Amino acid sequence: MSELTPGEAASLAARAGLPLDAARHPDVAAVANHIHSVVTVLRDLDFGDTPPASLYRAEEGGCHVAG
Repeated sequence: MSELTPGEAASLAARAGLPLDAARHPDVAAVANHIHSVVTVLRDLDFGDTPPASLYRAEEGGCHVAG
């Protein structure tokens, strides 16, 4: 996927009901591209047998899988 341009960021923001001042378009595009790069890295991680967060009990100090 190619990076989001400032114009595309402005268009998408307007479509979502969030009109932006023209001066903010490059910054919003840069932040959106950074977030996309972080999410891409997270999608590539192999969590293997990591139990879901719903099984974590903070008061007990860890994860306890029922069964």
